[in-house]
Amino acid sequence: MSKDAFIDEDEMDGDGDGDRKFVTALARGLEILRCFRPFETTLTNQEIAARTGLPKPTISRLTHTLRKLDYLVYSERTGTYRLGAGVLSLGFGVLSGMEIADRAAEEMKKLASGPNPHITSALGERHRMSVVYTAVHRSQQAVALTINVGARLPLVYSAIGRAILVAMSPEERSHMVQLAKLEKPHHAEKIDASMERALRDYEKFGFCTSFGEWRPEVNGIAAPVLSLNGDRIYGMNVGGPSFLLSPEELLDAYGDRLLEAARNLSRGLTVPAEKL
Repeated sequence: MSKDAFIDEDEMDGDGDGDRKFVTALARGLEILRCFRPFETTLTNQEIAARTGLPKPTISRLTHTLRKLDYLVYSERTGTYRLGAGVLSLGFGVLSGMEIADRAAEEMKKLASGPNPHITSALGERHRMSVVYTAVHRSQQAVALTINVGARLPLVYSAIGRAILVAMSPEERSHMVQLAKLEKPHHAEKIDASMERALRDYEKFGFCTSFGEWRPEVNGIAAPVLSLNGDRIYGMNVGGPSFLLSPEELLDAYGDRLLEAARNLSRGLTVPAEKL
C-alpha cells in the first residue's frame, strides 16, 4: 500500500482552485477559532462541526492541536472548548501592532465631542467581505451605538466599508465587487448601485455615507485612512441612531471634522481638491 493511502483528504493542501500553496489545515484551524460568537463562552466538537461543515473526526484532530498550542482550553467535566490565552495574545498582539489605533483614539474622541451627544466613532480594517472594528469611541450618553472592537460591518453597504473600497485601486476595487457578487449573486444590481453611490459621495464630499442602508436605525459617514507606510487602508466613521442623528447634521456638523481626522492619520491619500 502506498503512503498516499494514509493521507486524509481533509488535511490535503489546496483551496479547490488549484492553489497548492494554500494550507487547508491552517485555514480550517482558523475557521474553528472564528466559530466562537460574541458572549459565547464554550462550544462542543459537535457544535463546531455543525458550524464549519467539517467531519467530526477532522474537528477532533484540529481542536486537539489547538488545545496543545493553548489556543483552546478543554473542560473534561462539560466536554466543551473555550478560547485560550493563545488567542488573546494573538489578538492583543495585532491590536498593539496597529499604532494607528492608538493615534486614532484622540481623533475619535474629538469627533465624539461634537454638537450631538449620541455619537459613536470607530476605526476599522477590511477582513474578507467585512470591516472589523479595531478601535471604538462612544459618547457617554445612554443612547448611542453599542458596537465594540471586533464588530463586523458589511463591506459594500456600510459607510466605513465604502470608504475603504473607494481608496483601493480600480483593479482591487473591481475584484472586491466581483467577490461580493459571487457571494450574493441575487444582489448584483444592489451592489453596483452601492458602489456608484460610494464613488459619487467620495467625489462630492471626500467621504462616504450610509443613511439607513446598513441598518435602518443607523446613519453614518466614513473616510478612508492610510497607514503611515501606505500599505494598509482603514476606514474611520462617525455615526449614531437615526432618530437622534440626521443625515443633514452628519454632513454639516461632522463632515469637515471627519476629513480633518482622516488627514491627520493618513499620508499619501488624495482627497478631492475642494475638500482640502
